[in-house]
Amino acid sequence: MQIHFTAASKRFNKEWIFSNLDFSFVTGEHYALIGNNGSGKSTLLQIIAGYIGLTKGQVNWVDNNGQSIDSSNIFQHISIAAPYLELVEEFTALEQIAFHHQFKPILSDIKPLDLLKKIGLSKAADKQIRNFSSGMKQRLKLALAIFDQAPILLLDEPCSNLDQEGIQTYHQLIQAHATHKLIIVASNDPQEYQFCSQQVSLSDFKK
Repeated sequence: MQIHFTAASKRFNKEWIFSNLDFSFVTGEHYALIGNNGSGKSTLLQIIAGYIGLTKGQVNWVDNNGQSIDSSNIFQHISIAAPYLELVEEFTALEQIAFHHQFKPILSDIKPLDLLKKIGLSKAADKQIRNFSSGMKQRLKLALAIFDQAPILLLDEPCSNLDQEGIQTYHQLIQAHATHKLIIVASNDPQEYQFCSQQVSLSDFKK
């Protein structure tokens, strides 16, 4: 998979969030989007995920066969974990995994209880998510994204609400299950993107 930005610019109202971004993201590489608050890190992730569009310029998604992917289908190739994405509070952990699997299959060798065990939530399998702590919810969000079969993994402030044990679990999951993917992390916290080999500072693309 490859994602190509050409003269990409995004404006909200009269403010340009970033401008004239020329960059390509390629499978197997891990990237950190860094920059001041308001520089467009989360916005760029949402554009990559197909949630919102550019104001000017182009973004092109290309599969491993060199074929372009339409923006309406890009969700099939992407998994994402972000603070603004919610879990279904009325579901139990196992029900949330089953619901997710209907739309985005998880890795075939990972069973739901195995997934929960890997993130330290096996005892909460039948507990409603409304009764989870913020850290437990974040662990589940990360697991659903990392164990998704999609080749592109987007992570927005992935260690939000995690304690030190949760942060270690996050890095273990990335190392064991996601290093082959195209990973893009939006963060200003180095411990969240320490495995990334490339950094893209969006503050450099301000008008």
